[in-house]
Amino acid sequence: MKIFNRILQLGCLTLIFSFPAYANDSMWISTLNEHVEIQGHLKLSGSLSDTDHNSIYGAVGYSDLKGINSDARLNIDGYWGPWQVELDYQLLLTYGDMQSLSHTPLGFNLGSRPINDDRRFLNLTQTFVDDENVALTQRLDRAAVNYSKDALVLKIGRQAISWGNGLVYTPMDLFNPFDPASIVTEYKTGDDMVYGQYLFDSGNDVQLVWVARRDENGNVTDAVDSNAVKYHFFQAQSEWDLLIANHYDDQIVAIGNVTNVVGSVLSSDLVYTHMDTEDVLSAVLNASYSWVLFDKNMSAFAEYFYNGFGQKHGDYSPEALAANPALWQRLERGELYTLGQQYLTTSVSIEMTPLWMLTPNVFVNLSDNSALLQLISSHNLTQNTQLTAAFSLPIGPDGTEFGGVTVTQQGSPKYFSTEWTVFAELAWYF
Repeated sequence: MKIFNRILQLGCLTLIFSFPAYANDSMWISTLNEHVEIQGHLKLSGSLSDTDHNSIYGAVGYSDLKGINSDARLNIDGYWGPWQVELDYQLLLTYGDMQSLSHTPLGFNLGSRPINDDRRFLNLTQTFVDDENVALTQRLDRAAVNYSKDALVLKIGRQAISWGNGLVYTPMDLFNPFDPASIVTEYKTGDDMVYGQYLFDSGNDVQLVWVARRDENGNVTDAVDSNAVKYHFFQAQSEWDLLIANHYDDQIVAIGNVTNVVGSVLSSDLVYTHMDTEDVLSAVLNASYSWVLFDKNMSAFAEYFYNGFGQKHGDYSPEALAANPALWQRLERGELYTLGQQYLTTSVSIEMTPLWMLTPNVFVNLSDNSALLQLISSHNLTQNTQLTAAFSLPIGPDGTEFGGVTVTQQGSPKYFSTEWTVFAELAWYF
């Protein structure tokens, strides 16, 4: 397996670095243009967060949190008739306080460690450096072979899939959903899977997925696999999704709907999870609407999320969280990012100019009355360059989710909290 992984990495790197050497070969260029598409991006981002003396970050000597990240991505797609080969290479650099905090010996992780493939079927990630201040990682985020002809699509390898109708909270999306407060959501992290889709003449389709993984000991076992089938169909003025899945030994049944109501779009998902110890119901409901005001295009949505795995009454003490292993497991797997049980989110997108989009967001935890205010600006500086900036302001008392969850440090209560955060990212696409 290690040899196979290295062959994939070396093959991608060889193609990347050999491209300039053949730039003068007109025949090679012609063949390349006919069968291969190469694109990608270079991104540089920075963030700054303010902390206070009650924060766990302040308690370990950080009055603020600074960080710089870069993401170089090269996407290579080769086409030969019905066949497609997809290779997406990433080179990730992280520098700053969150990297340093990941090495803080407190018995729990304060920062963020480099992405890894410890639980994925294939190990296509290599971390060159992971020290106190900096981390450098290369990886293949996509590495798949696709076959598509007529009504049939088959894919095998590292790829990404998104299911469900949630705009912010996605209980039906079992595979690497985004953090609801994520500012950049361009690419989902890929998983190693076999995917199939068949499209019927009616426009309905059926999708099947098998995701292979490794357990905490590195063994490939079906106890951590996912097997799912989803049927998408149209009925009158509505679209429906029916999902049946076996996910980490849990049985999941879900239904989703999208329909038009009085000029707006109403979407919903209802997800039932059967576990050995209990049955859990989660749901999401949203309504979106678009209009023109003062000659500016605007769109807005409101979304309600019921997290059946969440903590009731906003109790996030270490003892309460330890008594909810189902929630903790999903947090660790990156399937959930929320601790509470009920949430309400509203968002408005305002097209200030054809090249500038302004989006204020409000996330409210109804279980503890804390909130996160977010303002995102996205500006296309040139045809290939984009500047994204954001300001985030958490609101709520100590001990709440957005105000700061409680943690004990040397016998005193501290909180995972920040006063505010600013973020900026410059992206160049080619």
